[in-house]
Amino acid sequence: MALAGVRVIELAGLAPAPFCGMILADFGARVIRVDRTKVAMTVDTQARGKQSVALNLKNPKGVAVLKRLCVHSDVVLEPYRKGVMEKMGLGPEDLLKENPRLIYARLTGYGQSGSYAKAAGHDINYLAVSGLLSMLGRSSEKPYAPLNLVADFAGGGLMCAFGIVLALLERSRSGQGQIIDASMVEGAAYVGSFMWKSRSLGLWNRPRGENMLDSGAPFYDTYRTSDGKYMAVGAIEPQFYQQLIKGLGLDDADLPAQMSVSDWPQLRQTFTRVFTSKTQAEWSRVFDGTDACVTPVLSLDEVLSHPHNQARGSFFKDSQGEISPRPAPVLSRSPAEPCHSRDPFIGEHTRSVLKEYGFEQAQIEQLLSAGIVECNEAKARL
Repeated sequence: MALAGVRVIELAGLAPAPFCGMILADFGARVIRVDRTKVAMTVDTQARGKQSVALNLKNPKGVAVLKRLCVHSDVVLEPYRKGVMEKMGLGPEDLLKENPRLIYARLTGYGQSGSYAKAAGHDINYLAVSGLLSMLGRSSEKPYAPLNLVADFAGGGLMCAFGIVLALLERSRSGQGQIIDASMVEGAAYVGSFMWKSRSLGLWNRPRGENMLDSGAPFYDTYRTSDGKYMAVGAIEPQFYQQLIKGLGLDDADLPAQMSVSDWPQLRQTFTRVFTSKTQAEWSRVFDGTDACVTPVLSLDEVLSHPHNQARGSFFKDSQGEISPRPAPVLSRSPAEPCHSRDPFIGEHTRSVLKEYGFEQAQIEQLLSAGIVECNEAKARL
């Protein structure tokens, strides 16, 4: 795979860093997640393909073990607030002195500098500070966050993985590692660059929820069907809009002009009424094979069986029967090969990883008996 041979130390954290680590693992990197000892269960639901080492980082000896893992790896991925790693003597300056090729990725909400650098926050806060949250929501309603996708995953985990791959590429030329300051505020804003760059086009000159792409336009929205499901409509271009009208069985001469903004509420009422006349499956049969840009709104349980997704293998079931998206994008020569087995238990690979990093068997046993590390191999065999 594309990242085969790359060793990554991922400090256990919440959603963004685990997603970043999973991306790297899916494309071939060896990702070792460092968990804390005496933790009943992990919050990492994106541990696919990773290994787990459990260390007591409150003990200097546990910190020393982590340092050894870090300096003998290619990438360190840490999700802590500013200053936490420095307090343990594991800041980037310390580690890069011992391994100048190390890529040190710091994934935080607000970044490593600025007045919010040490502040707590979550996706909704980062999205708010990025400027994007102000644009999200229905007309005359308060802004709303679309799950925690934009800042945590797109602006955070995905952009951090992109930064790591860029740093690996640059290292192949320079032989030098570097520090990645991945801010979820800035990552989310960058993902939303179109919002800034398209303001001069008049796409966002109306209040929130009244523009073409934010649910203001009746031809870019979702509609309830007779069976309580939904269809998504994205018929922006005139030729696509005409196919929408045809599929709905309407006469264009009886309708207001597509771009008559003042008539959009009336047009929405018409579309709403017509869509409730058929089931989602019936509407899918009407619009499949056309360029009307009308598709069913599929649930997470339905995506696997949709013909298009089936044809491409876009989703798969793991060994426990859980549905997951196939890693994207698809590479022709070195595609991702996601692990289908269960996620690792905390500390499941402690012993084997420490051996790989040069620890003698006697040293490992001493660390285990002193509570510096934790091993759950037995649990894994049950």
